[in-house]
Amino acid sequence: MFFLRSVRTPPGFREGLRASAPVAPGIAAWGLMTGVAMVKSGMSAIEAVAMTLFVYAGSAQLAAIPLLIAGAPAWVIWATAFCVNLRFVVFSLHLRPYLMHMPRWRRLVNGFLTADMTYALFTARHPKPAEDAAGRAEQEAYLAGNYCMTWWAWTGASLAGVALGNLIPTSWGLGFAGVLCLVGILCSLANSPLRVLAMLVAGAAAVAAYALPLKLNIVVAIAIAVIACFWLEGRLPAAAREATR
Repeated sequence: MFFLRSVRTPPGFREGLRASAPVAPGIAAWGLMTGVAMVKSGMSAIEAVAMTLFVYAGSAQLAAIPLLIAGAPAWVIWATAFCVNLRFVVFSLHLRPYLMHMPRWRRLVNGFLTADMTYALFTARHPKPAEDAAGRAEQEAYLAGNYCMTWWAWTGASLAGVALGNLIPTSWGLGFAGVLCLVGILCSLANSPLRVLAMLVAGAAAVAAYALPLKLNIVVAIAIAVIACFWLEGRLPAAAREATR
């Protein structure tokens, strides 16, 4: 309760809610589609609800569902989800200076609830960590407002999809709404030459390796893009390296 009161009191919380409100419908559409997909894949309602609440990672859930249906080995499912969520390792490294003054449990809560658009909106609003206690509290409140809106939009719509999964026909094309949401996230994050290059390399590799079974082209694309960008970044001058981040 103390945590909730502390992050809801500063004005930054309301600012975070307002900043996330425009993207909430897209996130809700994506969550609804994921909830429907989980039920139609053969998962029980309890399993789908548990995946919604405890995994809370739409892209990883969507990547894992066809593997579960295909009876893929557990290590393939875990590896795919890990690779799909590798971007959160980058997010956490970037957010580390903002959160390291907090107790571990608060860092874990903030880390678990921070999603793609939360990260994009927060870092755009606060490009540098605050240096005093008041500024840190304001930044945490803004972050909490961001992920509060995102969590409610995603979780509420996903649970609705689980409840209505057998009533919603797949011909409605809800997957297209999820794709639009992902494209919006992608465009907001591709804000430097190196990130654009990573996007292009990953896209080309995913298409080239499309014939691989069990959606392994996703794993291959991520690995190639990460290796290529690390290799290129290490060969850039220091000034150019900073400009591409």
